[in-house]
Amino acid sequence: MDRMDEKKERVILAGVHRGIKDRLWDTTEQSVRELGELVKTAGGEVVGEMIQNKPDLETATYMGIGKLEELKNAAEALDADAVVFDDELSPVQMRNIVDFLEIKVLDRSMLILDIFAMRAKSGEGKLQVELAQLKYRLPRLRGFGAEMSRTGAGIGTRGPGETRLENDRRHIRRRISALEEEIKELKKHRGLIRARRKKDGIITAALVGYTNAGKSTLLNTLTDAGVFAEDKLFATLDPTSRAITLDDNRRILLVDTVGFIRKLPHHLIEAFKSTLEEAVVADILLHVIDASCEEADNQITVVEQVLSDIGAVGKPVIAVFNKCDRLGEYPVTSLKSDREVYISAKEKINIDKLIEAVADAAPGKKQRVRVCIPYSGGALVSRLHETQKVISEEYGENGTVIELMADSEMYGKIREYII
Repeated sequence: MDRMDEKKERVILAGVHRGIKDRLWDTTEQSVRELGELVKTAGGEVVGEMIQNKPDLETATYMGIGKLEELKNAAEALDADAVVFDDELSPVQMRNIVDFLEIKVLDRSMLILDIFAMRAKSGEGKLQVELAQLKYRLPRLRGFGAEMSRTGAGIGTRGPGETRLENDRRHIRRRISALEEEIKELKKHRGLIRARRKKDGIITAALVGYTNAGKSTLLNTLTDAGVFAEDKLFATLDPTSRAITLDDNRRILLVDTVGFIRKLPHHLIEAFKSTLEEAVVADILLHVIDASCEEADNQITVVEQVLSDIGAVGKPVIAVFNKCDRLGEYPVTSLKSDREVYISAKEKINIDKLIEAVADAAPGKKQRVRVCIPYSGGALVSRLHETQKVISEEYGENGTVIELMADSEMYGKIREYII
């Protein structure tokens, strides 16, 4: 039976609101709502929430012991199967909370990894997920408790089986080393592919953005890529590349990347660095934003922070405000971008304006010219047909008259023939 068809696990959400300056790393109404969406994506059902207002986290128990007592009573009253915390728990916190609650305990990082394990389809994606899971679980093995000893026992158990892991920590370390080597080889291979693209003059545009902003839907709209797209967090995980040809004959390779999310664990970013490097090496970035989301500004901040962390800065950025069909008016944001376009990927609104923006931002922009090439210059005429977009051609008294879209390099070579 498919996991999604099984009885949904009943989950209580828990967190501590500290009132810290950086709200994106605090537990807020928005982060708890997002945590609930993550639970839903993982196949669970939220039956309750418990948020404590406290300026500091308890080193040993995350929450105060009194609040944990309330949480335990609530779990029994609501017949809950698991509690999911909005922050990443330390190994000590995980162990103590499991011992106290005597129920399955997950944190935000583990939940995200579980969804990643469910969504990964490519060989590389699966390797990256397993590596991140193993690195996360190694110091926390005892904390997962007896409930986690069965592979396939609900949310948080996708990936390596806990019994095998508990029996052999050395096996985990060996497996981590092996995975890192495999990913290193894949990274090398990916680097060769990128080098070939550069050599062939292929321009790359990376689609980046918060999870569920509509990147995959946009890729499908632009290229008929057939990429799985669903109104859920992390609907797609593996990077997908598809090419489009602009009016001036330039080929743009669009690369879809994994979506970002607040409180994205550093070790998870590390594991997916080879995938995220598509954004680092891209010629331009299409920052896709869910314009209809009330949290759009915060989501923009999260994406910009992650892009800065991985070194994907200093290149043209097109802000693509998606789902504009749901808006009464366009939002004002503090986004750092070179150009803004409002579109609806699903309804195919303003897609032509987006392609125009890409054409303007991408290197090698071509201009329309009309030239007369002497009949003695047959080789140049052939070269124009091979490398440029020829719009029209006719034979005149003094030579071949061609109207074309010429890049800057070719423009210099044919400047003397312009009419």
